[in-house]
Amino acid sequence: MTQTEWSHLPNAKHIDWVNASLKANPGNWTAAWGATWTAVRDAAWDEARDEAWYVVCDAARTAAWYAAKGIVRGLKRDAIRAMARAAAMDAASDAILALIAYDDCAYMIESEVGELKIIAAFGNQQAILLLPACIAYNETKELTNASIAV
Repeated sequence: MTQTEWSHLPNAKHIDWVNASLKANPGNWTAAWGATWTAVRDAAWDEARDEAWYVVCDAARTAAWYAAKGIVRGLKRDAIRAMARAAAMDAASDAILALIAYDDCAYMIESEVGELKIIAAFGNQQAILLLPACIAYNETKELTNASIAV
């Protein structure tokens, strides 16, 4: 397995999942971004992103952030159509930001969407940033389960 700038972080496998999922299912990420806006308002999102940036601003995490963000940008060009690019990239970037900033939040990706929406509505910054990833994860899980059942 190739070493990445974030491989030393506790959430490395989840960051890898975000990148792989964005490449494999960009439409899920675009839809997740749109669905998230109904649950979270701009001010809460901005506050969550600003707080995560504050946490990431140490040398080791900053390097991991820029390396992971570079992969998202590359996937954006290769895998996502023009109108959906920004939404999918923002959703994935915010998830990666949260995963790098907060060591104990990865479980939120695998949570039930409704539960995470409630936590986000109460202002939990990790939940706000990871809600699109949770939606994308659950959509992928539903598609996988449907194909297994067929």
